[in-house]
Amino acid sequence: MTDYDVVVVGAGAAGAFMAYEFKKLNTEKKVLIIDGGRKVANRACPITMGKVDHCIHCNPCNIMYGFGGAGTLSDGKYNITTNFGGDLHEYIGEPKAMELMEYVDEVLMEFDGGYDLELYSTDKNDLKTKCLRHDLHLLDAKVRHFGTERNKVILQRIYDYVKDTIDFKFMTMVTDVEYADGRYTVKTEDGDEFTCKDLVLAAGRSGSKWISEICDKFEVPTQKNRVDIGVRVEVPAEVFKHITDDVYEAKIMYQTKQYNDVVRTFCMNPYGQVVVENTNGIQTVNGHSYTDPALRTPNTNFALLVTNKFTEPFKDSNEYGESIARLSNMLGGGVLMQRFGDLVKGRRSSDRRMAKSFTTPTLNATPGDLSLVMPKRQLDDIIEMIYQLDKIAPGMANDDTLLYGIEVKFYNSVVDVDDKFETSQKGLYCLGDGSGVTHSLSQASASGVEMARILNGAN
Repeated sequence: MTDYDVVVVGAGAAGAFMAYEFKKLNTEKKVLIIDGGRKVANRACPITMGKVDHCIHCNPCNIMYGFGGAGTLSDGKYNITTNFGGDLHEYIGEPKAMELMEYVDEVLMEFDGGYDLELYSTDKNDLKTKCLRHDLHLLDAKVRHFGTERNKVILQRIYDYVKDTIDFKFMTMVTDVEYADGRYTVKTEDGDEFTCKDLVLAAGRSGSKWISEICDKFEVPTQKNRVDIGVRVEVPAEVFKHITDDVYEAKIMYQTKQYNDVVRTFCMNPYGQVVVENTNGIQTVNGHSYTDPALRTPNTNFALLVTNKFTEPFKDSNEYGESIARLSNMLGGGVLMQRFGDLVKGRRSSDRRMAKSFTTPTLNATPGDLSLVMPKRQLDDIIEMIYQLDKIAPGMANDDTLLYGIEVKFYNSVVDVDDKFETSQKGLYCLGDGSGVTHSLSQASASGVEMARILNGAN
């Protein structure tokens, strides 16, 4: 049994930036970070490496686990805003939340090696006016895009910076936590035990179920009633070029006329590619994009998501999303793909129809019928949103627009924490996407910085 001042479960965005800030502060705290995945250098998805054309369920998943979390192999897009991406500002105040996200941006730029990357902003164009004319609502944000290839390099440099100050234990799952006499005992699957005064749960979305179990054990209140379900859309880059060249990513919201549901664009990837994501053994879709022109594709992809909030007596919103994704996996052997023209005509896409498509897919998915998978209400919402987006980006509603399903954004249970991220259980903290407080790389990283500052000043 080894004693520490602080043990952090999860080396994702929050955990990584906790480590950075502890090092920056020349901490005297003895800190251990445990993660179920690999070091940055050992993280690679066989699909993106071209070794396989489908998910082979690596254990652990290199996309979701490891230093930097799901953000490491993402497209490296950091949105500096409190308009979306979580509710960090509701806990620590908007000025501090923005200050922390700006600080994270400075750190990332420093470790990027001095590249002059543009900081995009919605303030510099008339897109908001164009959207409003068609009852679409553009959310204000600044965004820095590092690209999938450079993001991994940045996280490797951060790890190299902190590894001699912070102890890490990779490829290790935490199985249980006990509390006695003012200290926690953290137990791992390989039989190791670590004690600490302060325990931080930062296991991200992939650790959502485990965090809920620990909160239940210590009777920490949580709330869970939301999941976002939708598709990933892929179109020729020219369709959105006039938008992405100006703002890079447009977060656009729309309230449908038929159901009054909110549909939003999410994770826009200009000249990018659609990729498979494995969450708890279920294949969903996501998107990547690169800054290197040689790695760009002729397509742009983004998600269209419908927010689903549930009331009593139903409580497991994530299970609802997982069940829909499982059905897609069952019918398509993985990810399903359908042409928009086939969807609205009520016919399945086939290999023959796909061969005639003018839009070439960037993911080898199974042609099929999304109407057999997605509930009618959400599908109607998405179709209505596509026609609405076509008014500001003509070509969106073309027959050859590709839809991949299912894309699901799972939300961790919102853990009841105070302005120091401490739960009702003394010395037990929860932050990042694992807390349900943040939903973005910028906000999760910012929460890690603040957590390190709080604990470093603790007695």
